[in-house]
Amino acid sequence: MLRNAHKTNPVFRREVNVAEEQINQESVEAAGVNVDSMPSLEEMLREAELNAQEHHDAWLRAKAETENVRRRALDDVEKARKFALDKFAADLLAVKDSLEAALATGDNASLESVKSGVELTLKQLSGVFEKNAINEVNPLGAKFDPNCHQAIGMVEAEGEPNTVATVLQKGYLLNERVIRPALVMVVKGK
Repeated sequence: MLRNAHKTNPVFRREVNVAEEQINQESVEAAGVNVDSMPSLEEMLREAELNAQEHHDAWLRAKAETENVRRRALDDVEKARKFALDKFAADLLAVKDSLEAALATGDNASLESVKSGVELTLKQLSGVFEKNAINEVNPLGAKFDPNCHQAIGMVEAEGEPNTVATVLQKGYLLNERVIRPALVMVVKGK
């Protein structure tokens, strides 16, 4: 009966509550915390909400900045793809001008002058290729390589089997990558 007396007796209950408050007050003071300077729960909640709003705003700004960086990168890639041949095309314009000038000379040009004009134009085109890392592949006498050569047929000829006997069309590499394989005839084995 006495165990549950504090639940039913209002005087006893009030004394227990006062005793608990004194114990709590003494514990807080012993911990060195000033109860009067502690913020209320409402103040702490407002402070937490403001802090959460600041973090949310910072997150939105970071997200927007990331989207802007992504969009700018896509634009840069598109421009690079679109204008990748700009320099090469500008170099080829001089070659085209030379060919047009050769055709404009008319019927009164001698064969020698036309031939020298074509040689100069070819030299100009070779310079453009060299400047843009386009290299010629002329595999005459080399071992047949299916990565760089395209065999049109086989011929009986002197030499080691599977070597290039005749080059029908030169191949080309762009920065060491085949852009056109050389068309070749290969020596047939005996």
